[in-house]
Amino acid sequence: MRPAPEFWARDGIAAHLLQPLAWAYEAAGAARRALARPWRAPVPVICVGNLVAGGAGKTPVALSLAHRLAARALRPHLLSRGYGGRLPGPVRVDPATHDAAAVGDEPLLLARAAPTWIARDRAAGAQAAVAAGAGVIVMDDGFQNPALAKDLSLLVVDGDYGFGNRRVMPAGPLREPVAAALARADAAVLMGEDRCGMAAALAGLPLLRARLIPAAPAALDGPVVAFAGIARPEKFFASVAAAGMRLVARHGFADHRAYRERELARLAAEAAALGARLVTTAKDAVRLPPAWRARVAVLEVEVLWQDEAPLDRLLAAAAAGKVRA
Repeated sequence: MRPAPEFWARDGIAAHLLQPLAWAYEAAGAARRALARPWRAPVPVICVGNLVAGGAGKTPVALSLAHRLAARALRPHLLSRGYGGRLPGPVRVDPATHDAAAVGDEPLLLARAAPTWIARDRAAGAQAAVAAGAGVIVMDDGFQNPALAKDLSLLVVDGDYGFGNRRVMPAGPLREPVAAALARADAAVLMGEDRCGMAAALAGLPLLRARLIPAAPAALDGPVVAFAGIARPEKFFASVAAAGMRLVARHGFADHRAYRERELARLAAEAAALGARLVTTAKDAVRLPPAWRARVAVLEVEVLWQDEAPLDRLLAAAAAGKVRA
């Protein structure tokens, strides 16, 4: 996945020229949802989705929910499309035998928290999870996918980016119009500082506030060279600085980047010349060749909820089947 175009963040001539294609994309998505016959699982399905292309914090939120549900002995299983992986699924992710090329990077992170399935056909993935004993299914992404009925849909919004120029792809970053998405969401998760007026835009929904914090900061006292192949690498660089590391160089790559030996060697040479260590994200770390994993420090992050009580009430209602009729 290539980095998001700069014009997606603000309106301009490029967005206007691409608007006819955006209307076609919007119409195709609306038709797909209108014609779908979603399969309803016999267990609750909680969807963690977003409205824009690229990262808003879905995977950390899905991980947080899985931990909270497991603590209540509700037997959560996680479900992902497995973006970037070659296997179509349904396949249960095994970090001991699968790599990112097979199942995608995010499922490898999810599998640390709970049994995790990848499936391009989300209904088939849910069926496999139920057959394996899932008591509740947490979808990482899939808000726009109509194949599986949801009992609770959380819309994750990045407070620093918001909805960009508010146009649908390819004229903007949206996967569908804002109004259509908000009509199907049960609550919104506002991640980080609200620099785009998102609290007002999401006023019709229950609003959960959260932020990402270092979970296990890499113990690096000296300078670091940071690199990340995620949707918005600058967010990671800010986290590195906030964790107290001295950032002397930074390199952003395309989301889900499959790193080549040559570029990793260049990064290592730069770090050596600066007397620094390499540091990256947990999502990038699982895409590194095995020989490189001990050579790169990892900054793990987790979700810190501003108020856990409303979230727990939503999860309890979903587990009891009381959010959606």
